[in-house]
Amino acid sequence: MRSSKTLLLALPFLIMLTFLLRHRPSDRFTDATPFFNNLTTPPLLEVDVLQHVDIAEDKLLGGLLADGFDGQSCLSRYQSILYRKALPYKPSPYLVSKLRKYEDLHKRCGPNTPSYNKAVEQLKSGSNVVGTTDCKYVVWVWYSGLGNRILTLASVFLYALLTERVLLVDRGNDMASLFCEPFPERSWFLPMNFPIAKMFNSFDQKSAESYGNLLKNNMIKASMGSLPSYVYLHLAHDYDDHDKLFFCDDDQALLKRFTWLVVKTDNYFVPSLFLMPSFEDELKKLFPNKETIFHHLGRYLFHPSNHVWGIVTRYYKAYLARADERIGIQVRIFDKGPGPYQYVKDQISACTIGEKLLPEVDTRRLAVNPSKNPKVKAVLMTSLVYGYYENMKNIYWEHPTVTGDIIGVHQPSHEEQQRSEKPLHNMKALAEMYLLSLTDVLVTSAWSTFGYVAQGLGGLKPWILYKSENQTTPNPPCQRAMSMEPCFHAPPFYDCKAKEGIDTGKVVTHVRHCEDISWGLKVVDRYTE
Repeated sequence: MRSSKTLLLALPFLIMLTFLLRHRPSDRFTDATPFFNNLTTPPLLEVDVLQHVDIAEDKLLGGLLADGFDGQSCLSRYQSILYRKALPYKPSPYLVSKLRKYEDLHKRCGPNTPSYNKAVEQLKSGSNVVGTTDCKYVVWVWYSGLGNRILTLASVFLYALLTERVLLVDRGNDMASLFCEPFPERSWFLPMNFPIAKMFNSFDQKSAESYGNLLKNNMIKASMGSLPSYVYLHLAHDYDDHDKLFFCDDDQALLKRFTWLVVKTDNYFVPSLFLMPSFEDELKKLFPNKETIFHHLGRYLFHPSNHVWGIVTRYYKAYLARADERIGIQVRIFDKGPGPYQYVKDQISACTIGEKLLPEVDTRRLAVNPSKNPKVKAVLMTSLVYGYYENMKNIYWEHPTVTGDIIGVHQPSHEEQQRSEKPLHNMKALAEMYLLSLTDVLVTSAWSTFGYVAQGLGGLKPWILYKSENQTTPNPPCQRAMSMEPCFHAPPFYDCKAKEGIDTGKVVTHVRHCEDISWGLKVVDRYTE
């Protein structure tokens, strides 16, 4: 009886897969043209999206995702597994349980519930009286570029899990068009009439409402019976020593008394949470494999909207699906000037060929004897400029490879400059991050949050292209990452107990300095000198 019931439940999913196999979509890209202008590669043959997919794969990602969502309202939520090879990283049972408990909390305390309305009334009153509300909140403020926003939102969500707060998201000008709702039944978006929403843009390091300034001016103390109705946490790159006390347990005890916390940050601050004794045991249970934090939270939270998902899937089917291997190369140069730069072209070649990610070419011969088993390798390159793609494309078009492998090089767009305030630009950026995460091998650029997102979603340890000094090709050109975790670019260097400076990259073995930013911090599972 039970097996019959299971078969009935699985039948719709099997029918959908059978339909996809028999009715593969055309490789024409006409409906994506408005979104991927300046396409730079011709389409490959019609593809079979499911060629690498076992239909028995778990669409809930090992229990990471909740069941019961309307599949049509967010196609990417349950379809993403069809485009990705099986990954070895499974969420811990404790994390799965924690997420289900959070969803219940969000359902009970989310926007427009009686608990939320009561908390908003307290916010309007101007004072924070402990115990008058049964729900506490942390509000994430829309700030910085898309890569930063994805990483910071994951950081704030982890903080919400650790402190049993409800996460509410400032939608800015594009969040609703980029991502599906991650939680069942209740929105994660802050209602438009939130009392202090109009103040978000003006919040900065000098704001009187910031935790650091409240401390400096003796406006809040642990001994106070009544506190302000909210506190602003400035955790951006320009925060000062008082702001950084957020990462001390004594200060967390004080912050715990506030119903409303409002956070503005451009940092992936997860590594410093791992240095806090009050969170240590919980983090161990949530993430036994410590380098999977963003990998799991990112796949739980960030499901591309149907609009963005259409861009992703059309491009994947047209250019990547039939390849035996997919290599992602993300190029982000912070030098002034338009580029492309010859030293970067040389660096990309030195890394990809030196690490045997791509084969060498034979420049002396017009053709080579065909290999008995040649591989087709698709290179997906993302960059704001066109020249790096054009250089690699010409190399593999004009010369045969010494292995006989066939190399196709593709670049979806070249926007020339970052336009983070433009929703259309961000749709393309998200689609390209996601496409990079679907590759088998990844090369990223130092300092780039764009690359951090791709590697985390894909469960990939990338080769990192070192940042150049004096516009010369670094030697070595790249290094394999210790971990797929992103780097915290501006961590505090402070011992909360000793109240003195300390190298926080040498406190515990699982929080180390980053490969691409010597002062940054990242979480690793195992560290070897």
